[in-house]
Amino acid sequence: MPKKHPTEVRGRAVRRALDRLNDYPSMWAEGKDLAPRLNIGAEALRNRATQAQADAASGPVRRVRSLRR
Repeated sequence: MPKKHPTEVRGRAVRRALDRLNDYPSMWAEGKDLAPRLNIGAEALRNRATQAQADAASGPVRRVRSLRR
């Protein structure tokens, strides 16, 4: 069973990953390098960072949709 990380740990890991994304050729390469240092799985870090990017990109769209309602 996978271990659960506290929300604050996940948030810090994702912020760190997104800040250093330009230093690596891909998000997977970054996850393989950074995840062991953060004691998180590489795939979990990649998934969370990808989701954070998607959430940031769709933020204004959600607001417009809610305002239309």
